[in-house]
Amino acid sequence: MLDMKAKLNKLLQSNETEVLEFKEAKTNYDFNKIGKYFSALSNEANLLGKNEAWLIFGIKNDKSIAGTSYRKDSIKLQNLKNEIANKTSNRITFKEIYEVQIDKERVILFQIPAAPYGLPISWEGHYYGRDGESINALNIEEIGRIRQQNLEDDWSVKIYADATIDDLSSEAIQKARELYTQKNLKLNIEIPTWDDKTFLNKAKLTIRDKITNTAILLLGKSESEYLLTPAIAKISWILKDKDNIEKDYEHFSCPFVLTTDRVYDKIRNLKYRYMRNGSLFPDEVDSYDPYIIREALNNCIAHQDYTLGGKINVVEFEDRKLVFSNKGSFIPQTIKNVLTSNAPEEKYRNKFLADAMINLNMIDTIGSGIKKMFNIQRHKYFPLPEYNIGNESVEVIIEGKVLDVNYASKIASMPDLSLEEIISLDKVQKGHQLTANEAKLLKNKNLIEGKRPNLHISSNVAKHTNQEDEYIKLRGINDEYAKKMMLEYLKEFSKAKKSDFVKTLLEKLPDILTPQQKQNKIKNYLQELRLDGLIVNSGKYWEMAKK
Repeated sequence: MLDMKAKLNKLLQSNETEVLEFKEAKTNYDFNKIGKYFSALSNEANLLGKNEAWLIFGIKNDKSIAGTSYRKDSIKLQNLKNEIANKTSNRITFKEIYEVQIDKERVILFQIPAAPYGLPISWEGHYYGRDGESINALNIEEIGRIRQQNLEDDWSVKIYADATIDDLSSEAIQKARELYTQKNLKLNIEIPTWDDKTFLNKAKLTIRDKITNTAILLLGKSESEYLLTPAIAKISWILKDKDNIEKDYEHFSCPFVLTTDRVYDKIRNLKYRYMRNGSLFPDEVDSYDPYIIREALNNCIAHQDYTLGGKINVVEFEDRKLVFSNKGSFIPQTIKNVLTSNAPEEKYRNKFLADAMINLNMIDTIGSGIKKMFNIQRHKYFPLPEYNIGNESVEVIIEGKVLDVNYASKIASMPDLSLEEIISLDKVQKGHQLTANEAKLLKNKNLIEGKRPNLHISSNVAKHTNQEDEYIKLRGINDEYAKKMMLEYLKEFSKAKKSDFVKTLLEKLPDILTPQQKQNKIKNYLQELRLDGLIVNSGKYWEMAKK
């Protein structure tokens, strides 16, 4: 047991650092500040390679002992552990809280663990660090440095010393043999001669007959899942209706090499009938291409951050939408980085696991599978996969239907569009905002017109897709013509209220604008005409200015 008086005396000989903080806290101390110090000291201990950090109450800035009456009730003091855990990531809390009497004064020592490898600690969703004695937001470089540790310390390659081949499913091993043979046809005669231990080593699921986390995850018996603790080997399939109400669910554990088929079988891959548009569309297709389901699910398995203790979710909506999600940051940072790269990602979170899944033909070389998913949706004229990245998770949404027939028509009529151009057009159909560069790209190709955020199809696209009527509605009359109409109205009727101009122009302004935006435009027209000296306002009415 630690001699806490000796420990305190040793700490008092040190100056405050990134991993040591003294506070007088004579009677009380702000709970939120304690949480921020916890996050900051924990993260700094990780970055400095320390096992722990210390926050000490009852000590003045000059390191003289003042004593503290903070939470004098020992039960309430120890309850602080749970209170802190409720607001930190992964419920990390104090290792221990010690009370020490020095010169008849009470001192409290909070022992704070270093942030785990690869996992910066947040307080109420924010990461904190230290610059000298000050608490600040943990900067991006420091967050990246901590997260990088997971890449350097591959969870999936770790060996479970007490596990044996008996902890693996014989059915799963047989399935793995079949998949490995499909991937390595040149070895189809040799593979059957290997015993199970030889096969597992050759397929890089085990290391010299030792059972790895990867082997348990992909091939382990369901009752062997406990060997991965605190990691969780779980995939949940959830069915929801269009109102987001849960209708059915099922949970699946390892072996994942078999579980993926069982999850796939739960998904209702119904036939989807297109609305006919000349000879553009086939009569019917599957709502979801089987490749996309398997690739999205296997990517979740390959890239899940198992150290976070979360599970993989597959949520199916009855209105033909699938949402796959897994825990962990997205290592390539953006989907654009994946789609535009001509080479696989250089670093993986679970390299040993990813290599094994490639050997078993479960995933493509990292990156190429995602690109193939985009192209499959593109050629079906379906919305492209949509990735939501953040909050230590990655979510991909797959639509199993056409959202916008006009968008589909554009894609079909212009087969030479690049994938980058189609991704930008896909944003338009989903109502997402384009960046300045994306808008510029589409405008240079004469695919859209207007100003951000009110963009619409161009006359060029309208002509190709027989949407001239829609184009005219979206484009509407221009500003100069609208003001000319307002002047003509006053010449004809002598005076008018703003509401008269609204009735006259509302249906003629671009349909891409909301009703409120149209009202604002009419208001601006009136002010511009007034400033030009063409009209005046008498209080109730607008009239032509007298010359």
